[in-house]
Amino acid sequence: MKWEEEGYTRKDEFGNMISIEEYEESQRPTGASRVMTRGDLKLYAICGVGFFLDSYDLFIINLVTPIWTYEYWGGLAHPPKKTPTYPLLLRGAVNAAANIGNIIGQLSFGFLGDAFGRKFVYGKEMIIMIVGVILVISLPNNLKGPTRNKFWYLFGMRVLMGIGIGGDYPMSASIVAERSSLRNRGRMLGWIFSNQGWGTLAGSIVTLIVLGCFGKALKHGEYNQLDAVWRIQIGVALVPAFATLYQRLTMPESKKYLQSGELSMLKSSSLSSSATTMDYTGKGAKAHTTDADSNDVSSQDRNASIVEAHVAPPTRDVQLKTFMVYFSEWRHLKQLVGTASCWFLVDVAFYGLNLNQSVLLAAIGFSKGKTEYDTLLKNAYGNLIIAAAGYVPGYFLTIYFIEILGRRWIQIQGFLVCALMFGIIAGDYNHLGTAGKFVCFTIAQMFFNFGPNATTFIIPGELYPSRVRGFAHGVSAAVGKLGAILSGVLFNYLSTKIGVANVLWIFFACNVAGAISTFFLVPETKGVDADALDFKECQEKVARSHAM
Repeated sequence: MKWEEEGYTRKDEFGNMISIEEYEESQRPTGASRVMTRGDLKLYAICGVGFFLDSYDLFIINLVTPIWTYEYWGGLAHPPKKTPTYPLLLRGAVNAAANIGNIIGQLSFGFLGDAFGRKFVYGKEMIIMIVGVILVISLPNNLKGPTRNKFWYLFGMRVLMGIGIGGDYPMSASIVAERSSLRNRGRMLGWIFSNQGWGTLAGSIVTLIVLGCFGKALKHGEYNQLDAVWRIQIGVALVPAFATLYQRLTMPESKKYLQSGELSMLKSSSLSSSATTMDYTGKGAKAHTTDADSNDVSSQDRNASIVEAHVAPPTRDVQLKTFMVYFSEWRHLKQLVGTASCWFLVDVAFYGLNLNQSVLLAAIGFSKGKTEYDTLLKNAYGNLIIAAAGYVPGYFLTIYFIEILGRRWIQIQGFLVCALMFGIIAGDYNHLGTAGKFVCFTIAQMFFNFGPNATTFIIPGELYPSRVRGFAHGVSAAVGKLGAILSGVLFNYLSTKIGVANVLWIFFACNVAGAISTFFLVPETKGVDADALDFKECQEKVARSHAM
């Protein structure tokens, strides 16, 4: 082929065709690729804040639920003091509400992002999330009817908030993957996703600070102040959301999306000629660069693997059909089944643990206190310790090792270590002490994040070409959230029916199944340029059609 014979591209260490600039980038010392450029830092700030908020808004429910139980379900009734009666299935529905919204957001924004472009939809998901948060903290206490009406209101508003959170998954993953160099892509995706850890940690810190501010009143039994506590806990998320909204709304279109989407427009007769005339060296890029392009988020866009010249976006009717055409081939569909099933299996256990961590801390005797205030405080400390000792460090282990060990190895070993921890707790539940259970939960949190919770997000962002990346990532994430919903709705119910130990055995089985699915269905994406492979496949199809 002319573009190959004239030396406009090189083969990397994995045999993939890459641009000359990408080749030169791959020859730099490994340490150089670990240093973020100014563009990378800006990208990290804009996209990373989204995942910080995603995690904060999703998991703050874990710290707010005990407060709601006290305030609305009889935990503060005097006299006589009675046991709170927050209905288990209603509690599960409210806990799972944001994840229900996630599914809607992941599918719709992923689809729209591929059909209409990243610029068209990016930032809109943040607006939806902001509106949802405002409506949650605006819960009217004078709402007529039984207490459950208030919680159905919270359920609806958290679904709306979840739609915005869900939309951030495929869009941020696609934008970061398309603006990162091949050698640094996995690490950049890891950096962005690691903000989930900071969001969870921030939730515990904010809770401790707010409880401390209201400590004097709460210690004197003024528990009506808890109403302000939970509204502040949730409302704090609005500050970084507003701070990054403008940057998201004004982010320019991804060149790789435009380039990859052009393949959907090319007829077999024109693809061959286009393949030989496109400028793979990037020499003509500046002549076609617009003002928006010159202000692009990352300088690494010059490393696009297929073509650097500015091209027109694909027509909508063509792009809407692309997903079905691409996944009509079993080899592609098999990959989608793999990324979706692994995400489902990890989320059953991951969200079962994180949405109900306060329940588990109470069950193992960690968060018992003499007063309601003491119990809330110990619960916040327990969540903080687990986040600081396990949750956050796990992400940084992934960031450090992902370009060394690869994605599949990290995902498989993470699944297996988590399975081991759940097996230890469940197998010796009645004899293992509080400290032992607490340590096992902390280790499980670490290997969720130095494992499948991180890699199930990273792999779909790298595995699929840009023209289907958003929707494929959204489908994988949405199937994963089905697992999160199952855990959110059923965890409390099943733990009372079959016991916490047996629920942990379910988590054990999910992690083992996840390791098996990864081994058989998920390919390694380290060093793989999906856009280059997609272009090559299209060329081969054209060559075969011409040979007939």
